[in-house]
Amino acid sequence: MQTNLPLFVAGPLLRRATKDEITLWAVTTRPLKATFSIFEKSTNEKIFSASLEEQKHISLGEHCFIVMLYFKKKDAFPMDTLLEYDIEQSGGSLLSDFDEFLYPEETRPCFIISSRAQYLAHGSCRHPHQGCKDALITLDEKFSTLPPHERADLLIMSGDQIYADDVCGPLLFAIRQTIDLLSLNVQTFNDASIKSCQDLNPNITPIYSRTKCLPTTRVNHSWLKRQLKSPATPIFSSNTTENHLISFNEYFAMYILVWSPSLWNCIEVPDASHFSEFTTENAKKWNKEKKELTLFCRGLPNVRRLMAHIPTYMILDDHDITDDFNLTVGWERGVFDSVFAQNIITNGMLGYFFCQGWGNNPDAFENSFWAPIQTFIESPTPENIKPVSQLFHHFEKWHYSIPTIPKVVVIDTRTRRWRSEASENEPSGLMDWESLMDFQENIFNNDAVIVVSPAPMFGVKFIESLQRIVTLLGHPLSTDSENWMAHPGTANALLNIFKHPKTPKHFIILSGDVHYSFAYDIHLRFRKGSPKIWQITCSGFKNTFPEPYLSIFEACDRKLFGPSSPLNIFTRRKRMHIDRRKTDKYKEKRLINQSAIGELLLNPDGTPLHIGLLTAEGEQITFLDCDNTNT
Repeated sequence: MQTNLPLFVAGPLLRRATKDEITLWAVTTRPLKATFSIFEKSTNEKIFSASLEEQKHISLGEHCFIVMLYFKKKDAFPMDTLLEYDIEQSGGSLLSDFDEFLYPEETRPCFIISSRAQYLAHGSCRHPHQGCKDALITLDEKFSTLPPHERADLLIMSGDQIYADDVCGPLLFAIRQTIDLLSLNVQTFNDASIKSCQDLNPNITPIYSRTKCLPTTRVNHSWLKRQLKSPATPIFSSNTTENHLISFNEYFAMYILVWSPSLWNCIEVPDASHFSEFTTENAKKWNKEKKELTLFCRGLPNVRRLMAHIPTYMILDDHDITDDFNLTVGWERGVFDSVFAQNIITNGMLGYFFCQGWGNNPDAFENSFWAPIQTFIESPTPENIKPVSQLFHHFEKWHYSIPTIPKVVVIDTRTRRWRSEASENEPSGLMDWESLMDFQENIFNNDAVIVVSPAPMFGVKFIESLQRIVTLLGHPLSTDSENWMAHPGTANALLNIFKHPKTPKHFIILSGDVHYSFAYDIHLRFRKGSPKIWQITCSGFKNTFPEPYLSIFEACDRKLFGPSSPLNIFTRRKRMHIDRRKTDKYKEKRLINQSAIGELLLNPDGTPLHIGLLTAEGEQITFLDCDNTNT
């Protein structure tokens, strides 16, 4: 096995970039004693320079440092100007040796801090071993043919950047090698099926066998189950928990491996014949997954290049932590009843903080936030993780906004839920009252606003109706029965926000989550001067919805819940008129079931000029303007 580790294990990724601040994130094998510089492209003049020695270098192990670069300038950074950045030592640039890191004719990575959000690339759900191509690669290849000012102003990733609950066998094997290569710190556990994360090595806990290691509970059993003394049931509800991530270093290693090609040259993934314990079924699964993972890894240079050039913003959804994260009160009670389950959730949230959350808005994380995390990182023991769990449980600043024109408001629909009072088995609202009021205050008094909601605010009514039926039957976790209309408090509060006179005139909602793409035009019934609302959903970057189910669901939705259907009276959106946009490629389909990335171009007033998809196959699809006959 190759042991010459690269300096940059992941990144650099360009994160928050505004007139006042520039944020970069990277993972290195040693602290960077270097200088960060910004140049104006047209003159090659160095306009900013700062030492990295005072920046955060968080040690996660002997050969692993998270480099969190956050720069502010007393006078503003140049806006709408082509800039370049570099990380330099006396010997020259540290970025010059990256393969495929620069676009053609570049000598340094180029970027633009845009004052206006005129072109947004967006989407969610990037599943490494899903049998489809990666749309992020296609977008990068497109940008390689365009001048910088024609590339996206922002890249918005609206959830499921990793699938912690659905890790293929070869990727889990690579994750364990990554932990060894970087000598990541060893986490210990109490009240768990394992004593330390070293027990998760494949020679101790075999690949495809983790389901039996995960925590179980009886806390949310019904009265009858308690009387019958039914066996404990799994807390985590995913159907693919056989390789579920558990330790913090596993969550962190997965981000490295799905965002960067650097370590893959040091990793060996054998064929199934290497594992004598594999059943025939698991051997077939391994070889199929290895083939898909190999194809995925070939595109990682493109993904790293894309995220190094375009300001990239993220928000979590359930698979970043575990499937059905905080979906019901009963699910949450099961977690709180198990120290081991709490630790796994906290490990996932730590991975999210370091790899996603911090770069969205570094000012949200004060010194008091850092203190317990730093203690745990230095000594990852059961005693030290407790304060971190409490910290994440009470933290309320994962949401953020981007000060472009129009303003971009990114909301957190996972950690501040409106919990059902009717039943522990009812879906929680995606945002509680306080967070909805914060959201309302953030968007009011703007002419136009772009809201990023991981789950669509206005989804497919037929699918939501099916989810409601399954919930009434007592199985909300089996169909991910979470949508904005599932909880009456959240639904009514959200709809009242749209009806408020101070709501922006132009309201664009960008969403993902559902593994298909669509676009709606929405206005209030029975009201003059209704705000214009566009719901634009793109999902996934590398994921699709099972067929023929989606085609059947779409046909039923079109027949039962068209804009003039009387059945709309029985929905919570009865005061909303929703037109489904057609596309230029398909006569009947409104739901596009292809891996793709959304492309949104805006007019100066914040209304959509172009709503489209760039599929992973390179096809351009446009959602056409609605007309009065659209059903």
